[in-house]
Amino acid sequence: MSTPDDFETAVRRHDARVAALGLTIWVGSEPTFTDRLAQTPEWLSSALGGDKELRAQALLGGLSRRFPGGLVLRSVGRQYPGEAQPRWNLGLYRRRDGVPLWQGPPDPILAVPTQEARPGLEPWAAALSAAFQARGFGAAPVGAPDPFERRLLMRAEVAAGADAVVANPGDPRLARPSVHAQPIPASGLRDELAEAGAYLFVLRIDELDGRPTARIELPRFTAVPLFLDVLQCLEQSSLACRLPVLIVAGYPPPADATVELGTVTPDPAVVEINTAPSADAASFLWRSREIYAAAADQGLAPYRLYFNGTVADSGGGGQITLGGASPRDSPFLQQPRLLPRLVRFLNRHPALSYLFCHDFVGSSGQSVRADERGSDAFDELALALALLERQEPLTAETLWHGLAPFLCDAAGNSHRAEVNIEKLWNPFLAGRGQLGLVEFRALRMQHTPERATALACLLRSVAAMLAGADDGLPLVDWGRELHQRFALPFYLEQDLRAVLASLAAAGLALDEAIESVLWRGAFRRLGQVQLPGCSLELRRALEFWPLLGDAASPEQGGGSRLIDASTARVELRLRPVPDGASAGEWQVFASGVALPMRHERDAQGEVQVFGLRYRSFVPRWGLHPTLGAQAPVRVLLRHPGQADDHRVTLHEWRPDGQAYPGLPEDLDEARQRRADRITLQAVPRDPALGGEPAPLRGLDAYGLDLRCL
Repeated sequence: MSTPDDFETAVRRHDARVAALGLTIWVGSEPTFTDRLAQTPEWLSSALGGDKELRAQALLGGLSRRFPGGLVLRSVGRQYPGEAQPRWNLGLYRRRDGVPLWQGPPDPILAVPTQEARPGLEPWAAALSAAFQARGFGAAPVGAPDPFERRLLMRAEVAAGADAVVANPGDPRLARPSVHAQPIPASGLRDELAEAGAYLFVLRIDELDGRPTARIELPRFTAVPLFLDVLQCLEQSSLACRLPVLIVAGYPPPADATVELGTVTPDPAVVEINTAPSADAASFLWRSREIYAAAADQGLAPYRLYFNGTVADSGGGGQITLGGASPRDSPFLQQPRLLPRLVRFLNRHPALSYLFCHDFVGSSGQSVRADERGSDAFDELALALALLERQEPLTAETLWHGLAPFLCDAAGNSHRAEVNIEKLWNPFLAGRGQLGLVEFRALRMQHTPERATALACLLRSVAAMLAGADDGLPLVDWGRELHQRFALPFYLEQDLRAVLASLAAAGLALDEAIESVLWRGAFRRLGQVQLPGCSLELRRALEFWPLLGDAASPEQGGGSRLIDASTARVELRLRPVPDGASAGEWQVFASGVALPMRHERDAQGEVQVFGLRYRSFVPRWGLHPTLGAQAPVRVLLRHPGQADDHRVTLHEWRPDGQAYPGLPEDLDEARQRRADRITLQAVPRDPALGGEPAPLRGLDAYGLDLRCL
């Protein structure tokens, strides 16, 4: 077994292999954490409410101690359909070289104010104006619609000899409301004054927890050097006025290769940390370890445990983003052929879509593959790739326009695509659409920072391999096989071995310490039973839940979507034990049907594999209202050398029907509860049972759908 030192060494070797090719591939992530013991809406389904914001503030406080020298920002957050205002957004802005960026008054998240006297608003506004002017900026007060605030207009470029900023008192933009208190336009977040070179600052003294607290709302800046100059002016003036604490709000700040921004934001059931991108995998590992530790300090987990031992996602995903130090440095823009090659490679290797994925996959899911949208879209995608291959030169604009119509779900939502390029070179996403980024969304929230880093190494290696060469292989039209064969973990594991072999052949092999982490998927293992001469292992397979389109659904009017998650799939692996009987001598039956087990081999030797689909519960609203629950699932195993048959039963709950004492304490207890749901019983042989399976609906080459019987 590899040690943490072995893993770190392997990650550094991966970085060296990528760097030796002359490639720079930055990597970022969006880990999501939840309170897995909570049963309140904000930790089960809602984005906002309850104690989530307070917990997020405490989490950001922990992050600021682990990443010192930064400035806490409460910038305006995202706004989603059906929401009246933007969500809150807590950020940590810092220099990448470690030099302290901010030494002014802390945010109240980091310190409780000790000064009881109310800070003076007028002296603070005057001190900030003087600091601007001392740096050569033009600054002047403008009228404020609220008597409890002051407004300053600053210009960075002032004509020689000018004493002040000339502002039109009648300009309605000078009296604009807070960016936090108004909806974000459909066209995106803009600051028209800043675009014209005039920067409006709004200063207030508010009451927070009964104490006077200074607050400033920043305008939008696009250049990092100017923004850092402004922060120095703000630091100087606030210290001069002895402000005990300071809330810095407003527009999001700019970032480049010299500074970084990490944010904590709300999402349904979780808090999401949008990490600052890392220049290499070693930095990503260090950053991820600190983030996971800070979340654990606040009682937040990267997964959720159900009563019956099922391990579920935290409630959010674990997306990974690749890009560069700047948009133009992105490997996808430096080498525009890379993205089309990646689309073809992912099409040929479903393991990268499904083996590490969250629970909601398929054509209705949160990470739709480009080939899951039907035959018409598949044919057009093949043509689009061929046309892009012929294009010389292939510009960023042409690349985005050529692939954006295909890297989306059936409704055209690019945010639900397996490969999300909405921030690559998108002219329609104001302010953040042309960042040179490609996001991989077919990833569940990983349980450890090491596993997240192993996936980052895998994706960076694939990108590095494809940047150097193209195997020229066409798209594969998988048809129904995509959701039959590759629903089973066994075939996904085989496909991952093929991916790793391709990387090794290209000189980009992942060391054993990284590969061993990639192979850890015990949460999908339900359990195993020992039979005379063989063992039967049961694994939770993938299921592709359909989206419900009934117009009577209450979800039709909002941003959420109703699905039927009542269908489950389990994989059977029948394997002979050493010196035991051949697995081929066993027969396996389900609901009286002899299963045509698939004879395969893997690193452990001979094995038989097959899948079973069934309805695990009856939903309140879903498909097939006349179909009842089919749990527990029973399979019968028969061997000619055994007098009795063996019945294996997979229960959805405790076999005795009793209640669990509570949620599992940890992953080990969850594993034991899953294993306890599988029972084995010897039963007298039924002579009427046997023979080859007759053709019937629901039986395909990889599984039997019990719902069709």
